[in-house]
Formats: sequence, structure tokens, C-alpha cells
Amino acid sequence: MKNKLVVTIGREYGSGGREIGEIVSRLLGLDFYDKELIELAAQKSGLNKELFDNADEKKSFSLQGGVFGLRSSLIDDVNAGYFLSNESLFTIQSEVIRDVAQSGGALFVGRCADYVLKEMKCLFSVFIIADKQERIERVSSRVSISNEEAAALIDKTDKKRASYYNYFSNKRWGEPHSYDLCINSSTFGIEGTAKMIADSVLFRIC
Repeated sequence: MKNKLVVTIGREYGSGGREIGEIVSRLLGLDFYDKELIELAAQKSGLNKELFDNADEKKSFSLQGGVFGLRSSLIDDVNAGYFLSNESLFTIQSEVIRDVAQSGGALFVGRCADYVLKEMKCLFSVFIIADKQERIERVSSRVSISNEEAAALIDKTDKKRASYYNYFSNKRWGEPHSYDLCINSSTFGIEGTAKMIADSVLFRIC
């Protein structure tokens, strides 16, 4: 099954998505990719890794160029001399996601992977939510900031992720109909959520 199965995880910030994804990947014997995709995209393209870091799950608009100003802002890599749009970076990263998925079983966190890999036969897409207070406490502890700062960071990050996903996928971030499974990690806990996802994948896929 490893050579066929691909799992994608979308997640609210602070819901434990990365940790859950790591557990699911171990349970299913899949390679795990989150921030690792940035390094792979930089290696594949020969571009500065900071380009992908700066554009990671963010979509911004420029008032100059494009139809009605709806062209992504250009990112200037002074050292390399590149001027690339966020769309170009998304295309490069998407090619990396496809290459990885086709080479063997994998689990991807974020980065519109469910949309990028929508043509794959054995794809199972998940979206993870969590109760707001639990997300605040988790982010506050992890980043060492106050609850008020954590709440603001959660709102900001979720807005960026939604904007990125909606723009590049033409779907709605977090909309249940966009995924095979939506689950609340506050209800089942990190380990329980991971096990339920893994069991659902084995029941549903291929």
C-alpha cells in the first residue's frame, strides 16, 4: 500500500496538525512532509530557500500589474537576482509534491496538497480543527506568548492559510465538502485523532 497511498492534512493553527500528521505517517508507514517541502523545492529549483519560506502558505496581492491588480506581489531575492511571483513559487512547490507522491506513499501537511494531488487515485484528504481555547493554550505554550497574543496569532495565521488555499485551489479552506474527513482534535486528543484518521484511511482508500 505504501507505493500507492497519499494522505493530505489541512489544519487550523494550533490544532496539532503537524504532530497528528507525524503519528499518522508512522501508523501507516508513510513518508512525512511539512516544512520539508520548502527545502526540497529550493533544491529542485536552485532558488534561495528564503523565497519559499517567505511565501509559505501566504498569498499577497500587489496593486501594480495584473488584471484589476489581482496579481501576486513579486518577491525580490537580491542575492540570486530573481523576481518570482507567488504563483511561480506555488508551481515549483506543486511539482515537488507531485514528484514525491508519485515516488511512493507520503503524507503532506498543508500547502494545498489535496488540490495539487486531486487526480491521484489513492488520495485521502483530512482537515483538522480544535476548540479555540485549546488552540490558544497550545500556541501560547509552544511560542511562549500570552493567551491574548496567541489568539491574535491564530486568527492571523488562519486568515493567511485560508487566503492561500482559496486562491490557489479555487475551493474553500476548511469547508467540509472539500475533504474526505473533518475531525476535531479537542474531542479525541492528539493520539486518538491520529488513530481515527489512520483507521479511516485504511477503511476508505484503495
